[in-house]
Amino acid sequence: MREQTGPDRAVQGWRLVLPVQRAERAKTRLLAPDGVSRPELARAIALDTLDAVCRALPPERVTVVTDDAGAAGRARELGAVVVPDPGAGLDAAIGRGLEDAARRAGALEGADGDLPGGGWAVLLGDLPALRPEDLRAALARCGEHERAVVPDAEGQGTVLLTSTRGIPRPQFGAGSAARHAVDATLLELDLPRLRRDVDRVEDLREALRLGVGARTRALLGSTAA
Repeated sequence: MREQTGPDRAVQGWRLVLPVQRAERAKTRLLAPDGVSRPELARAIALDTLDAVCRALPPERVTVVTDDAGAAGRARELGAVVVPDPGAGLDAAIGRGLEDAARRAGALEGADGDLPGGGWAVLLGDLPALRPEDLRAALARCGEHERAVVPDAEGQGTVLLTSTRGIPRPQFGAGSAARHAVDATLLELDLPRLRRDVDRVEDLREALRLGVGARTRALLGSTAA
């Protein structure tokens, strides 16, 4: 049986914002293996995340906020919308993406920013082990709640923020899961590949154990075997 990689009806109503930092400035706490530059690794991780997202959702419903040329080029190839990063931090980038997505969805929106049959989602762009089915499963669970937050593997940060009632308010950064959970349902889903963000070398090792995407795997070579 062939693996299902395209979007299904359960997720077609979602609009997702994916912020991607410029590779030269990204992942400053991550020590890349010998022979691999940190910017190369950061971009590979982001592109693997982007590819998985655009296999899970209709690409035209994905908004990538970035000033990284490589990420922007790949997003356009896939059919996603690209919005320039305003350069004022992660929350500002996400806010710009949500604003643009809301404007583009104007004909479909309800009066309070609702999206019939789906919702709004924000996913961070450093999930190299993500698979399309992971994101579909997470959105299906999140869709059962007006607002939901999926924490990272450590339970402190946020990897996925959603709302089915109006546009979500991002409060990312250290300890963001607790801040988001003040008015959202905290969902500690059994989806380790979705929850494994990468900031440190220990995170990268765990992502490699789970199985990273093609670009990260190719870049790391035998390390990813």
